Amino acid sequence: MIASLSVVIPAYNEEPRLPRTLDQVAWYCAEHVEQGEIVVVNDGSRDATAELARRFAAEHSSARLQIRVLDNPGNRGKGYSVRHGMVEAQQEWVLFSDADLSAPIEECEKLFAALGGHYQAAIGSRALDRSLIGVHQSVLRENAGRIFNVCMRLLTGLHFADTQCGFKLFRRDAAREICRRQRLERFGFDVEILYLAQKLGYQTVEVPVRWNHDAGTKVSMIGDSLDMFLDLWRVRMNDWKGLYDGSTEPRP
Repeated sequence: MIASLSVVIPAYNEEPRLPRTLDQVAWYCAEHVEQGEIVVVNDGSRDATAELARRFAAEHSSARLQIRVLDNPGNRGKGYSVRHGMVEAQQEWVLFSDADLSAPIEECEKLFAALGGHYQAAIGSRALDRSLIGVHQSVLRENAGRIFNVCMRLLTGLHFADTQCGFKLFRRDAAREICRRQRLERFGFDVEILYLAQKLGYQTVEVPVRWNHDAGTKVSMIGDSLDMFLDLWRVRMNDWKGLYDGSTEPRP
């Protein structure tokens, strides 16, 4: 039984997928978490995402499971949404998960098991054991991911096999210290928060998890992928400029 867990779900136009995801996360928390919280972060959705989430919260919140919906000031991006949710999370451990549950919520047990009492973060990985991938991305996307990982290692000095899996667990105090310094608001934020974790001395373990590609992914192969490569440079530039030293706060 997990003692205390917040699950942060960034959501942009997730009306079709969110009901099933919320049902699964709520069921898991009811069965496996002593004190749980679900935080849905609505990223300026144009569909009924926010209304659906609020209705679910009203119907399923309880003494053991608090469900909240946060609204971003417009469409700010996944990085902003995750930061918003993790800063607001109330439980001892904070997991952020993609709204499509490409990594099943049950896989968080593997992350907890890998902590071993001395890690402050555990991240899901598709690359450590690819036999756990049920539905693969296209060959083009998988190869682009491998190239991105090589560039990431060269530019940041991080040694993770997969930084982009949207399934990451942080101790709450670590999450807040990291997010307080976070600058990137879109899909390159995963590298930034892991870079910040290392810079701040937080130990992170990478864990192979089950994963299935969802055809409804919001990441475009052209614009978003190019911007993610540029974000690797932005991380290094932000560090060189002293933007991660804690003396300044990111703009809202």
